[in-house]
Amino acid sequence: MKFNIKKICFFVVFTILVFILIFLCNIVYTSFISKLFFENYIDSISNKEANKIFTIDKIVLFSSCNADSTINSNSTTTINNLTQYTDIAVFINNSTDDFSAENTLKSVAIKDFSFNTTPSSGTPNLYYKNLHNFATPNIVEENLISSDLDFSVSSKDEIDYNTPTLFNNCANPITLSYVNSGITNNYTIENTDNAIVYDGSLLKKCNILLNDLKCNFSFTVYIENNLGQKFKCPVYISIPLENDSSSIYDGNYTYTYNPNYSFLMYE
Repeated sequence: MKFNIKKICFFVVFTILVFILIFLCNIVYTSFISKLFFENYIDSISNKEANKIFTIDKIVLFSSCNADSTINSNSTTTINNLTQYTDIAVFINNSTDDFSAENTLKSVAIKDFSFNTTPSSGTPNLYYKNLHNFATPNIVEENLISSDLDFSVSSKDEIDYNTPTLFNNCANPITLSYVNSGITNNYTIENTDNAIVYDGSLLKKCNILLNDLKCNFSFTVYIENNLGQKFKCPVYISIPLENDSSSIYDGNYTYTYNPNYSFLMYE
């Protein structure tokens, strides 16, 4: 039996070319599908971000101090439990005065709380703060945030700020208080003609460096609207104590932060 060498060679070459063509087509098809999937994914993310139903574009922070004290018979005062606090108001913006099921709140919660940097002096904690007590040293221990914080949502004309409650049209901010207690204890100050004021100036009188009080933390705000859509937004807070012209040493320090946070729909 004689073999036709030319026909065998042609068949082998043809077969190899077919396999190469199939391989190349598979690569092109896979790349196309991957590209299409990626474009659709980016489009879906872009559409979610473009529909900015809820945002956070304003955070107000007020920082000051408080302490316990004892006036001694030798014309000195002993400072105990020197505490630095920063009250925080986080404003949720629903970008309209035309309220609907889409842009009104059904539920709000703060989760995933984490300290990223803690102060060198003192013990930091976070509390819910009654809005009527904002920018005062009034701290209610029962409002200590130890895990998730769930807010009640109300459509009434008035709400009770003693418990975490928000108007469903985003009319009031989330109010919290960062409290760094026990910065110093048993620190004696000589009494002078100037009365001791229980504010941020105590830090200077007690020789507390502001660098030792630096702190930042984060948490995530979760929202569900009245359509059942769910959103989340991470929030990052650095405790502000000074700028180029003033500081908490002057008594108190107020800082308004204008972030560009958008809530991402996740469900």
